[in-house]
Amino acid sequence: MVYSVHTVHTVHSVHFKNRIFRTAFLCSREIPASVVLKCYDWAIKQREKGNCVISGFHSKIEKDVFHYLLAGTQPVIMTLARGMKEKIEPELKAAVDAGRLLIATPFENSVQRVTAETAERRNRFMIELADEVVIGFASKGGMLERLIVEVKGKVIVQV
Repeated sequence: MVYSVHTVHTVHSVHFKNRIFRTAFLCSREIPASVVLKCYDWAIKQREKGNCVISGFHSKIEKDVFHYLLAGTQPVIMTLARGMKEKIEPELKAAVDAGRLLIATPFENSVQRVTAETAERRNRFMIELADEVVIGFASKGGMLERLIVEVKGKVIVQV
């Protein structure tokens, strides 16, 4: 699939100039309690190793993972399931200005609402960008479970 990518102006960043290994993190909205701590531990390990993580950081667990990652110095790519943000939140702006956070979207600015369809397209976009895909949890019969069955040529890891 071909994407027209829109980003916040950090592509010049030292973290993103060279080709780096990128891991996409995806997780269903509803997850068992037993998986939550595994996701947190995984995020902390990625932060400590300095690994670049791509995610939508949309579900509760993805937001928590983002919180852990943002405490580090490694590059992070946030992908939106809508057009680009008009205003960057202060907690994100510092990371954007430091060149460690790239905010990207495959959507034009006219797409203002997140829907199941835009979330799926965003997830496909993230998978295309990633070298490997890490699944926190995929609900039985959910969009994420269907999507990972379709993935070809990528390493898929379950937390």
